[in-house]
Amino acid sequence: MKHYSIYIKTINSGVDNIAKNSVLKVLAYFDVFHYPLTKNEITLFSEAELIEAKLDDVLNELQLQNIIFCYEGFYSLHNNPLLIHRRRQGNIRATHLLQKATRIGRFLFQFPFVRAVGVSGSLSKNFADDKADIDFFVITKESRLWIARTLMHLYKKLTFITGRQHLFCMNYYIDEKVLLLEHKNIFTATELKTLLPVSGEKTMSIFFAANKWADAWLPGCSSRLQEKKDSSTSWLKSFGEWLFAGNTGNRLDDYLLAATSRRWKRKEQDEKKNSKGLVMGLITDKHFAKSDPGNFQQKVLSLYQQKINGIMPKETTSPVIISSLK
Repeated sequence: MKHYSIYIKTINSGVDNIAKNSVLKVLAYFDVFHYPLTKNEITLFSEAELIEAKLDDVLNELQLQNIIFCYEGFYSLHNNPLLIHRRRQGNIRATHLLQKATRIGRFLFQFPFVRAVGVSGSLSKNFADDKADIDFFVITKESRLWIARTLMHLYKKLTFITGRQHLFCMNYYIDEKVLLLEHKNIFTATELKTLLPVSGEKTMSIFFAANKWADAWLPGCSSRLQEKKDSSTSWLKSFGEWLFAGNTGNRLDDYLLAATSRRWKRKEQDEKKNSKGLVMGLITDKHFAKSDPGNFQQKVLSLYQQKINGIMPKETTSPVIISSLK
């Protein structure tokens, strides 16, 4: 097990240093995404329990020191009101896009072997820029991930007819055998806690229970619940699962895994880019498929480390692991 560590410098001041460091780490993480936070959101994503009176003291002192700034109830590491305007516009766009995401997600749930669908990425945090798409997290039946993924991506390719091929993507698949996430860090904890379930209530509940480790990173942030009950299973889903049951499905799933892995390896070697200009990447295994354009997760963690190092004073240090990778 490799560990990537950073050092959190303790601030010597009149208010609780643990609370102050916690506030700064929350703002530093979301600053990677240029996203200012409300006081309630700071409490929600803090690694330490923050009572309101203590939080008010911390926020006031950090503002007096010109370490953080507040504009119309939003806190940021930058004295830039344009960030608040950007956030508000993104929140408005997200409200409309989430309605589409719910409809599409419930449709995707009807594909064979799909056991749960959730909205992930920036949209799950109620933000969408002017180029945003809908990212879906999908859980499939054990050892049928590659059949389900192939059928769903064949459908996605057909959406070019209506010009909507870039509206959504299924960027993270796992099957029921590996519900415990491999990487345990602030990035995956935040993605886990903000994942918005659309379909597959029972499977999502099991998934959240399998990843209780995230509570240690974000103790004040509860996993989200599905708002609507699942619709009945379609005849097409039932037929597909009957058709690819047994050894026929086992052989087909293995074949699709091998074929997809070869195709994506060629894409990476040719440095093909996606619609956002990032070099394509797909991490493949029998039980998971993870899109990783431009090594995104590790870039976020590296930027977070840089921001932490830039805002913490240098009097004393204590190590904090931000990434733990197998």
